[in-house]
Amino acid sequence: MDYKTSGVDVQAGRSFVGRIKASVDSTSRPEVIGGLGGFGGLIRLPAGLTNPILVAGTDGVGTKLELAQAYNTHFGVGLDLVAMCVNDVITSGAEPLFFLDYIATGFLTPEALTEVVEGIADGCKRSGCALLGGETAEMPGFYSKGRYDLAGFCVAVVEESKLIKTSQVNLGDKIIGVASSGLHSNGFSLVRKVLKIQNADENTLFGQNNLSLIKTLLKPTAFYVQLVKALMHEKLPINGLAHITGGGLPENLPRCLPKGLTAFIDTHSWKRPEIYSWLQQSGDIPESDLWNTFNLGVGFCLVVEPQGVGPVLEVCKSQGLNAWTMGHVAERSSSGEELIGLPK
Repeated sequence: MDYKTSGVDVQAGRSFVGRIKASVDSTSRPEVIGGLGGFGGLIRLPAGLTNPILVAGTDGVGTKLELAQAYNTHFGVGLDLVAMCVNDVITSGAEPLFFLDYIATGFLTPEALTEVVEGIADGCKRSGCALLGGETAEMPGFYSKGRYDLAGFCVAVVEESKLIKTSQVNLGDKIIGVASSGLHSNGFSLVRKVLKIQNADENTLFGQNNLSLIKTLLKPTAFYVQLVKALMHEKLPINGLAHITGGGLPENLPRCLPKGLTAFIDTHSWKRPEIYSWLQQSGDIPESDLWNTFNLGVGFCLVVEPQGVGPVLEVCKSQGLNAWTMGHVAERSSSGEELIGLPK
């Protein structure tokens, strides 16, 4: 018996590294030292920073992977992996510097995993960060044959004087919502349960325009990196940023607000995408669960001083992102509501 007969093909692993090398190299930044293959990735801090602060974040794609693998769609989850990480770290006003990935699989399938890495590399290029390294673990018996899991790790950097902190948010600041591209990578355990109940598959259509249900659900997560870079470059009065991820608005928007303040949300200021109505009706999902599970069409929030609303909306438009004023910062009531205006 040898390692290969136990389920781990070392030679296939080496060949896989060779296949993805070009994708990894395409993400390089000037600060990167050396290339793929060392025990650790090397990178310098960008020049010109006086007091650099490093901001780190990690995330995965969750059970969206189950749906993607069932329908042989792998590039998009690579994008998801990067977006879920970089959208977190930019809420400090930081610029993504480098990314690391971890892929665990029951059996190395080079074609599928090459697509995943190509998606990761594309996400890194969209974010301006280097894919500095990663790990692929073949774990037969732990993961089913052909199945894989993903984790991502991102480090960003920001000048200390430009760090966005909750203490900057003021009573009366406006809240701008920036549209999501869909469900992003949250709530898929509930989604998959609804799909099972409805016996939905690749032929299932929904909505007024008869859209493909599976393609809509698998649409990759939107990137907000270039938007934040543009806002920081224009020195617009941004006092807070929030990535609306797992837990929806109720859990994520309060994370950028200081103690004593809350937010009023005008839930009629945007039209909820049809996919959420389909999920709610098909799964008989309570309204409160819908808000606490999905982004409902809002992928990112900007807390802006009132005089900056117009210019900020113009920057969003120039980045090809739909954005609108959806509320304002308010005083927290004695009841201690996290957000005002949402359904109970």
